[in-house]
Amino acid sequence: MSEKIKRVRKAVLPVAGLGTRFLPATKAQPKEMLPVVDKPLIQYAVEECIASGIEHVIFVTGRRKYAIEDHFDLAPELEQFLEERGKPGLARMVREISGGLHFSYTRQSEALGLGHAVLTARELVGDEPFAVLLGDVIMDGPAPTTRALCDIYEATGVGAIAVEEVERARVHLYGVIDASPAEKSKWGVRLLKVRDLVEKPAADKAPSNLGVTGRYVLPPEIFDYLENTKPGAGGEIQLTDGLQALARERGLWAYIDPSKTHDAGDKLGFLKATVELALKNPDFGDDFRTYLRGMKF
Repeated sequence: MSEKIKRVRKAVLPVAGLGTRFLPATKAQPKEMLPVVDKPLIQYAVEECIASGIEHVIFVTGRRKYAIEDHFDLAPELEQFLEERGKPGLARMVREISGGLHFSYTRQSEALGLGHAVLTARELVGDEPFAVLLGDVIMDGPAPTTRALCDIYEATGVGAIAVEEVERARVHLYGVIDASPAEKSKWGVRLLKVRDLVEKPAADKAPSNLGVTGRYVLPPEIFDYLENTKPGAGGEIQLTDGLQALARERGLWAYIDPSKTHDAGDKLGFLKATVELALKNPDFGDDFRTYLRGMKF
């Protein structure tokens, strides 16, 4: 890695949304704290950060998000209680939730879009590259998606985003890329050079069937592009618009990630993620599979 290219140490996790698609469950608790099998949704993204070598996680929060801070904070009273009750394994699990990461919190005072949420973290990120992970997306694969994007950035000095193939009938739900193959890449056909991005295009106007999956590694210059991005529909600053400018002026990679993407941002996606991850659980996955097979439909 060139000495001029900084290592990716920080990650931004935007968690300021109101979670209205999960009402009434989210009336008094953050959507990100809803349990998927045996841990909160947001913990999957944090664990991906840990596995990717991230050192500092920056949460962009909103009102009523204190449960997230509490979850990743130390809990000495709980640990002591578990130790005294002869449950050292649970005490260790509680202690290791934070994974030794440094956590910072900044508040997005208004819901002005994902681009604005990322821009809100500018002061804490500083002049270095950083990852962005959408907390309601779980990446389930052989290796951490964020780590792959960090590797691409640290090898090239150019930002990278994760994409996946989606059905044409569903491209209107994604940011979709227009891209060409990278030349002589060690990532082979999985690495593409982004020419343009289109936010939620109609199926007949989509430039490809490759949708952005909610994992990004970006250079600090993205903040300048976002600062100069005009609000779009609903008065929101879209991250896609900043990425378009970045791709045109500084370049941007797209990595076709082999992981299974679980979009747990709505009820159906949340249920699918819960079932599929439960089936992989080594403690009860086989019993759960047997139960599902025995259900009468």
